[in-house]
Amino acid sequence: METVDQVIHAGWVIPMDPPEACLAEHSIAIEAGRIRAVLPTSEARATFTGRVEHERPRHAVMPGLVNAHTHAAMTLLRGLADDLPLMSWLNDHIWPAERDHVGPGFVHDGTALAIAEMLRGGTTCFNDMYFFPDVTARVASQAGIRAVVGMIFIDVPTAWAQDADEYIDKGLAVHDDYREDPLITTTFAPHAPYTVGEDNLARLRTLADELGVPVHIHLHETADEIQQSLAATGERPLRRLDRLGLVTPGLVAVHMTQLEADEIRRLAETGASVVHCPESNLKLASGLAPVAELEAAGVNLGLGTDGPASNNDLDMLGELRTAAMLAKGVARDPAALPAARALHAATLGGARALGLADRIGSLTPGKEADMISIRLDGLVSEPVYHPLSQVVYASTRDQVRDTWVAGRHLLHDGVLTGIDEAALIRRAREWRATIEPSTD
Repeated sequence: METVDQVIHAGWVIPMDPPEACLAEHSIAIEAGRIRAVLPTSEARATFTGRVEHERPRHAVMPGLVNAHTHAAMTLLRGLADDLPLMSWLNDHIWPAERDHVGPGFVHDGTALAIAEMLRGGTTCFNDMYFFPDVTARVASQAGIRAVVGMIFIDVPTAWAQDADEYIDKGLAVHDDYREDPLITTTFAPHAPYTVGEDNLARLRTLADELGVPVHIHLHETADEIQQSLAATGERPLRRLDRLGLVTPGLVAVHMTQLEADEIRRLAETGASVVHCPESNLKLASGLAPVAELEAAGVNLGLGTDGPASNNDLDMLGELRTAAMLAKGVARDPAALPAARALHAATLGGARALGLADRIGSLTPGKEADMISIRLDGLVSEPVYHPLSQVVYASTRDQVRDTWVAGRHLLHDGVLTGIDEAALIRRAREWRATIEPSTD
């Protein structure tokens, strides 16, 4: 018998490689934060002894969800301004609130609140774009969640940086500070083509190539963005980025609701990834991404919640169900984005977009043990005919019972193990009183 750190005995294991696989009565052995083996439970009990063993007989165990686009600290702006189009929402409400309140303390408390919500909902990795990424990285590392932290860039002064040089210098400092952190990686994160000029986009491309990091950007989010780009430059935004050398396997293009056939082909040719944010797109009426066409063309697809001020939550299981349903309605095809492909986007597809597919995204021996368990024995889940479909179409984040990151048990049978939830709620209420005191 081989002794390992942990063994999880599950009713079903959904490894995501291959995408359609669902293994009944299987177990996972974990050693030193990595997956040692995935094998039938009868064999596991004869092969491995866990220092800790977890019995999950009516649970699906699967890779942790990858939230491939969010602005975590914006939990503190959740519900501040709703039912508005994107540019009114930004110009009249969100950007003024950020100007007045965003600083290290805001980002610390908002990110901590977001991390607790994400861990409870089965998210083990998030890709963030926000100010004070040094704070986001520190809070994520301390909490034990995996994070891809954006080296934010925008052409206007903010509390984080005053000019292009300062944005870049501060971003590179974050990259250097977390180069050896096992949980933190970085991207360049120019906000959008309409807020970052071509000279700076070209400069970021050169730096991204030198460092070997992705470029994470809002792109083709609304029809208005396209029209403004055509009026100002004569080109659609994706064409401008392509001309600047940014449409590469390292491009993480978020939203992409406005796409033409040749643009989809170009994304597929270059290996760029698209991150679909269906609930934010719906709430802001930004448009509907052509997910079925992207999938058919072979474009790698990730899934994100966007920020909690425009969603208004960080619920990746909810996002997953919306994505699967919406794709069918947009394509008028019930077979569009089937359950296995939707779950792939929320796990291995997101990991691939972020350059992490060799480390996370599937339950493959040798990969890091970023995993969750979802309970399938409740009223809303029984009877269980097809566990994978049940996860996508009938499960909620309240059914997530366990979350492991690199083998560390951060949610244990529904209880966060290292987070003071009451303190987070208290701080959130204090921020609300500061940001909008007149409604107290």
